Amino acid sequence: MDNADPSPMMGKTLITHMLMPLCPMLSIKTKQAIKEKPWDDKALCNANVMHSLVKLVAKTGKAMWSEEWELYPAYIGAQVIEYGTVTEETSDDRSGDSMVSLDAVLPDDLLEKVISFLPVASVIRCGSVCKRWYEIVHARSRTWSKMVAQKPWYFMFTCSEEAVSGFAYDPSLRKWYGFDFPCIEKSNWSTSSSAGLVCLMDSENRSRIIVCNPITKDWRRLVDAPGGKSADYSALALSVSRTSHQYIVAIARSNQVPTEYYQWEFSIQLYESETGKWAAAFTEVLLGWRGGDECVICDGVLYYLVYSTGVLVNSNEHRHCVFMYDLSTRSVHTSLMSMAIPVPCPLTCGRLMNLRERLVLVGGIGKQDRPGIIKGIGVWELRNKQWHEVARMPHKYFQGFGEFDDVFASCGADDLIYIQSYGSPSLLTFEINQKLWRWSAKSPVLKRFPLQLFTGFSFEPSLDIAS
Repeated sequence: MDNADPSPMMGKTLITHMLMPLCPMLSIKTKQAIKEKPWDDKALCNANVMHSLVKLVAKTGKAMWSEEWELYPAYIGAQVIEYGTVTEETSDDRSGDSMVSLDAVLPDDLLEKVISFLPVASVIRCGSVCKRWYEIVHARSRTWSKMVAQKPWYFMFTCSEEAVSGFAYDPSLRKWYGFDFPCIEKSNWSTSSSAGLVCLMDSENRSRIIVCNPITKDWRRLVDAPGGKSADYSALALSVSRTSHQYIVAIARSNQVPTEYYQWEFSIQLYESETGKWAAAFTEVLLGWRGGDECVICDGVLYYLVYSTGVLVNSNEHRHCVFMYDLSTRSVHTSLMSMAIPVPCPLTCGRLMNLRERLVLVGGIGKQDRPGIIKGIGVWELRNKQWHEVARMPHKYFQGFGEFDDVFASCGADDLIYIQSYGSPSLLTFEINQKLWRWSAKSPVLKRFPLQLFTGFSFEPSLDIAS
């Protein structure tokens, strides 16, 4: 059967004979609507009918996977199952055991629209249902750019010298998938993610930079970044335009000035996908402050978490502050210290993240007299250069984390924050808009020996963006 729209009578017959037996979840009212309405877009775009079709498509793909944690359905090289189409002559013959697809019922554009309402994992599964669905899923259609917003996933793996392999957590379905992350070779590589892409930096020479889409496995190695091998500290940040899909990679480096213990040279290198080149944006020597490995781009500004190297005079001084650098103006005459923002409290395990262009800081709250010991974990948002506390982790969740410095990591995107202890595969989520704390489904990552460490990072699953 070709892809032309069938006649109203044929469409009505096909819907009646195909959708009704396959959709036991339909309400009586919706079933009646399907029987009575002729074939047209308005009928099928009826909210009840569309909702039922989405449930059907999801059920069709889901039937192939039913484990507590699942092997992630590969976007590339997925097995395609060939199903025959259904005609009016064969639609009444229900004695056979052959499976029926929606191939003969929905035109391509409507099937794309139905599939676009599904979570990414379900979309990939749909690509294994039949040849036509495979072609639709892999067509890089504009439909995928209009998909329902996807919550960020979390990729968890163990810290070791072995090749990186782990599991990805999907908060929408509360499922873990066995997941082969492309390109990443060592567990201590630096990462940054934005709008479906993940940027990776080699931990050894810190010049080898790779940008990839973890879902489609598309990746690109960028031109080597300057100054990597000589840097004492390097921080990586990625910012992707959701409209043009062009991106900026920023590397903030910090080097101790020879023979000057308290002087550190700060530099910022920028890569633009549009030009394919690196450019030195800024350099400054500061006294008493050094960089680290934490920075993020938010609303066109690079934020860099730095550390004091001097002796603190009083207990009101903090060992951390955040430098700001405006990427839109890229001024070479500004001073980072003039734009420094103190952190809200004695801080450990501080992490910066961009949640819908809101700068959020997550960190351990250090005791006033012993800042290396944390008494809680807090979440703050920067507004008008002032930190405002959003939430503090309830004690029943905080008990799952240790009280010493560098015991947990955090990251996030959209409105979801992930917090993970280095010593445990347990994963805690915090939805910032609803202020909801929740443990993830039990992680399948195994602890093989007592001192084994775990780590991970988040990324937004996407089908429509390439590196």
